[in-house]
Amino acid sequence: MVTVAQALQHVKDEYLQFLPADMILRLCGEVGYTFRRRLLGPVETIALFLLQVLHGNAACSHLRHLAAAAVTASAYCQARMRLDLELFRRLVRRVCAAMRDITEDVGCFHGHRVFHADGSGFSMPDTPELQQRFGQPGGQRKGCGFPVAHLLAMTDAATGLIVDILASPMRTHEMSVMPQRHPRLQPGDVLVADRGFCSYAHLALLLQAGLHAVLRVHQRTIVDFTPNRPHATGKKAVKGLPRSRWIRCVGLTDQIVLWHRPKQRPGWMTEEDFAALSASIVVRELAYDVEAPGHRTRHVTLVTTLLDADIYPRDELAELYHQRWQIETNFRHLKITMGMDQLHCKTADGVEKELLMFALAYNLVRCVMLSAAEAQGVPPDRISFVDALRWLQHAGLDLSPPPLLVNPYRPDRHEPRVTKRRPKQYTRMTHPRSEYLTREISIR
Repeated sequence: MVTVAQALQHVKDEYLQFLPADMILRLCGEVGYTFRRRLLGPVETIALFLLQVLHGNAACSHLRHLAAAAVTASAYCQARMRLDLELFRRLVRRVCAAMRDITEDVGCFHGHRVFHADGSGFSMPDTPELQQRFGQPGGQRKGCGFPVAHLLAMTDAATGLIVDILASPMRTHEMSVMPQRHPRLQPGDVLVADRGFCSYAHLALLLQAGLHAVLRVHQRTIVDFTPNRPHATGKKAVKGLPRSRWIRCVGLTDQIVLWHRPKQRPGWMTEEDFAALSASIVVRELAYDVEAPGHRTRHVTLVTTLLDADIYPRDELAELYHQRWQIETNFRHLKITMGMDQLHCKTADGVEKELLMFALAYNLVRCVMLSAAEAQGVPPDRISFVDALRWLQHAGLDLSPPPLLVNPYRPDRHEPRVTKRRPKQYTRMTHPRSEYLTREISIR
């Protein structure tokens, strides 16, 4: 008969081949986490946690079947609660850094590493602690909805690896937490993001850190490509005139301009930091039309700190921004394929650990895809994410994955943004569940 210790050792051997036990123990020492010897120590607990997430975030009570070990849900949850949150953060960074060292020069844009940033959201159980920490949508009455967190992620454009991930209260703007993510990048890196990240303050902070950006211009920013055009000056903006000063044209819809620091400080920035920004910055504005079918946006205007049009042609910058959509695909894999759309932990600390474990499992899947792509001679984004995930679920002790499914190359394929399957015809919950039960009892 297999003992619990033997079963846990098998799980460790099977799943921690990607996360060596000595690395986990070393990180425990770095974060100052001490523990005593027990069946569910940090190494065994992380192995079970990874096993749980890789199998669609299975229920804790299901782990005894997945691991073939008589581990109760209560013991496993207590072991997970004992682990330090910083340990999970460092695990994600360590795995990501190890892979980026191997793929340092893969997918660079004229020698620059490229990273994507975007926001999303996920829900969690309706508990008082999570309601207070994250909040819920305003259109839902108390007791009728679920807490929703704002998710910010930054991914490596070449490999798809999650470089950083953060959960914040639902009503958190990306820019209030994005500057703290800049240290994850190195001088010369390029950040590609949508218009939610486009502001004078953000561009100035990126330039101060030696970073570059390719951002979609905010919808309220006026951009005019007329040579020698006038611009708004002084404290009051002139309606219809751009605030930027024209410097020179480098193309029909491609120009170098001077952005001035606005008078009003953004709410996410302190007075001291705002005053430390340069009075003006030189940036490049460019615009292009999107003619591919299936795209909602027909005209795109970008701003970038990559000024040399000979080194960075407009069409290449347009294609670079077009690749930003890959982070939306990454979110779909995380939330739908892997099941991160609804987390299960009932405490704020547990939710953050669960989120980081999803990022860790996602990065391991990406590592498998990179290995398979190199062996099969195809780009990494052609390898099926689902097939790599399935192999990782049943990898065993064999470190070399078999040939994985390669998705067909169909750049012209597009699907309408509609759903075919109809939802069930149930009315929405508009009152707390206790009121419904009281009504049923009174009717009886």
